[in-house]
Amino acid sequence: MVIGIWLLVYGAEEMGNKIKNFKDLLIWQEGIEIVKDIYRLSSSFPKAELYGLSSQIRKCAVSIPSNIAEGFKRFYYKDYRRFLYIALGSAAELETQLVISEKLKYISNEEVQVIYVKLERLAKMITNLMKKLKQHHIPYTKLPYTNN
Repeated sequence: MVIGIWLLVYGAEEMGNKIKNFKDLLIWQEGIEIVKDIYRLSSSFPKAELYGLSSQIRKCAVSIPSNIAEGFKRFYYKDYRRFLYIALGSAAELETQLVISEKLKYISNEEVQVIYVKLERLAKMITNLMKKLKQHHIPYTKLPYTNN
């Protein structure tokens, strides 16, 4: 069961592949794709939004894979789950900012829908990982890839 969790989230192509760092995580990679999409979309926002919604939506998108990476580097499952909760919250915040961007006619409904699908998939992956970590591990158990 634990191996299945790691493969789902970490995205190892073969079971023999070792996860060397957070860049090997499938959930992190998908988060990076969303960041790239958000930067492309927000580049067309009005100049007046440079330090407003444009900046906020980018920070929010960046927060998702950043928290996944930071949680991965923590030594304990409980800490990892806490950062995954933060990433999940950032995904909801990003969705809200996309709604606002669409309502202000900065982006089209079609563009928003593409991101929504990616966000929903990523949120499900994060939620599933959090559930699995909670079910199978004592909170202060060290993660298997830590050296200490």
